[in-house]
Amino acid sequence: MKEGEHEEKDEPVLYYMENGFVVFTEAYHLKRGYCCKNGCRHCPYGFKKKSNDKLERR
Repeated sequence: MKEGEHEEKDEPVLYYMENGFVVFTEAYHLKRGYCCKNGCRHCPYGFKKKSNDKLERR
């Protein structure tokens, strides 16, 4: 079985690999139950990183 794949077809995909990084899906975040405030790509809670954040200034 590959990373991110599930044995049961009814289970949602929780993450996938992109450019060597793990990308969590909206289903993962909803299952987790809260926002981590890291500006995740698929955040269902509406959190957006501010443009003056250290990672944005590169």
